[in-house]
Amino acid sequence: MSTTGIQPVEVLYTAVATAENGRDGRVASDDGKLDVVVNPPKELGGSGAGTNPEQLFAAGFSACFQGALGVVARQEKADISGSTVTARVGLGKTPEGGFGLTVALTASIPNVDRETARALVEKAHQVCPYSNATRGNIEVTVDVA
Repeated sequence: MSTTGIQPVEVLYTAVATAENGRDGRVASDDGKLDVVVNPPKELGGSGAGTNPEQLFAAGFSACFQGALGVVARQEKADISGSTVTARVGLGKTPEGGFGLTVALTASIPNVDRETARALVEKAHQVCPYSNATRGNIEVTVDVA
């Protein structure tokens, strides 16, 4: 497998999860901390009884982005206590006939002014591993509430 043009990463942690029956089954981590039923949402003709990959991606992206926001805030000496990050992950068809994702991240940072919040969010978007992984691959927007 070629890695030309890919930035090297010194791996510090590896998460492992295994799916059974794809989008209509179960996903579990190797350490047992995550074990969830997955089902397609009702909007896609499924039962909606379990979670789905898009919700799991939204959860991971929002948590990771919140962490990156914390790193940036410490560097900038900004108070982000009480802040939240919401990720909205959209699933849809691509013009080529496949499927693709979109992500909209919204940060609420109550203890700073809007301009500072925007600057912090933009800097976090440069630091966040999920942002770096998706950049140039899918549409990701960032905003403040």
